Amino acid sequence: MLQLAEILSTLDLLESGDGFFVAEQKDNATHHIVGGHIAAQALMAASRTVGGRLPHSLHVYLLRAGDARYPVQMEVANLRDGGSLSSRRVIGRQGDDVLLEALVSFSVPMEAADYQQPLPAVPDPESLPPVEEQLQAFADEANGFWVRPQWIQRRYIDPPPRIAIDLPEPPAHTRMWWRPAEPVADDPIVNSCLLTYFTGTALLDSTLSMRRGTHVTTFSALIDHAIWFHRPADLSDWLLSDQVSPSGVNGRGLASATVYNRAGQLVCSATQEMYFGRDRRD
Repeated sequence: MLQLAEILSTLDLLESGDGFFVAEQKDNATHHIVGGHIAAQALMAASRTVGGRLPHSLHVYLLRAGDARYPVQMEVANLRDGGSLSSRRVIGRQGDDVLLEALVSFSVPMEAADYQQPLPAVPDPESLPPVEEQLQAFADEANGFWVRPQWIQRRYIDPPPRIAIDLPEPPAHTRMWWRPAEPVADDPIVNSCLLTYFTGTALLDSTLSMRRGTHVTTFSALIDHAIWFHRPADLSDWLLSDQVSPSGVNGRGLASATVYNRAGQLVCSATQEMYFGRDRRD
């Protein structure tokens, strides 16, 4: 499980040519590249080719499983630089294998109508226990998986998946306050990449709660991920992620999230689909 410093180090891509970048990986026991991680690296690669504009959307397909023992080569193509929008295509490869293809769009600030759905009525994060306390009863399961440190702090409003699977009915929403476990520089590009990483991994909670499974025993793979960045995120404070999984069919689970800051501003919206192929215990 990557920590914040490791994630940030892998976002510092090495430029290897005009529009080409090397995305280093961090190996793990399964040699698995996390979909949200490589999606964040693709966003960073595209951002390195655009000046004076911030990303407003990312659409990525994860085509093959990568091997975390080796770097990923990111190739960025300039599709368009218009008066207010820029578009880039990113292809991520290991050798001859294409791992992902992504389209990224960037925009300039402008005066226009500004509206959003309001922040849901939820408890403040300070009134909620850390997830490690919520799951202390399961500390001995899966080699301490449920309580081990992560790169974010989490405070769930609704039951997290490990508790939800034991309930008579799954919760309709999975809402949590979260923030990085350590301070993060106020860099809008890096923060957008961290939002991509977060949504690309945290949305699994909602599908697992509905499927009555857990991260430990259920095989899953990210198929595609889309995120829209509405406003810059201040990652020095808590953010609310309101997540739902409206559909599960043919081994796939769809999930969406709206992420708000403490002031009630909508920071980003994300949607993804996961593939669930088999139980890891089989």
